[in-house]
Amino acid sequence: MKETVVVKVGGHLLYEMVQGKLRTMRIREYAEVFRQAAGQELRLIIVVGGGAPARIYIDAARGLGASEALCDQIGILITRLNAWLMLVALGEQAYPHIPASLQELLDAVSTDRLVVMGGLQPGQSTDAVAAIAAELSGARLMVKATDVDGIYTADPKTHPEAEKIEEASYEEILEVLWRGRIEAGRYALLDPVALRILERSRIPLRVIDGTNPQNLAKALAGQPIGTLVRPNQEA
Repeated sequence: MKETVVVKVGGHLLYEMVQGKLRTMRIREYAEVFRQAAGQELRLIIVVGGGAPARIYIDAARGLGASEALCDQIGILITRLNAWLMLVALGEQAYPHIPASLQELLDAVSTDRLVVMGGLQPGQSTDAVAAIAAELSGARLMVKATDVDGIYTADPKTHPEAEKIEEASYEEILEVLWRGRIEAGRYALLDPVALRILERSRIPLRVIDGTNPQNLAKALAGQPIGTLVRPNQEA
């Protein structure tokens, strides 16, 4: 029986920020990793974020007077465009549509094909979408691919003294977050809502550096890479 793993790919990983271009080669490399993993009896749900284009459009819409709900909806559209790029790269192994609701997600998962999606509804990050997808599908693991090699006690890009956390429980990570050592709103690696969803479902989370697609292959193969956030110990 296939085991389900949910992979969240940060939208910023798809773009070259300096030149403002899409990293099509990286998307192809991700797709190859996902195809190979699917051939090893894994069922994958891939959730793609919005990245820089989403922020650009949201800022423009906000400046033009759009409500926050409408800004969220615009961001969701960008995540789905990014998801379409991944779907195209995956080819025939992918379910041919981007789920826009939980029911559509369940329908897609039932086909045993690679499922790619973006956001679902305003007020909900794609991290939270990935966590809900993991909960709904009974996933054994969620992998978050970002541009740092794990979770740190503060943003390592601005705090060189920050220490990497190799492994911790959800309770410990949330405690670090609420103490302010991880700066809410500025160090956006972690979404507390997503963490709470994964915590209640006791689904482990592995946070990895996705700038190298082979790190995804290692995580999907069960290798100890990045930071592992594990369920709390039961009393």
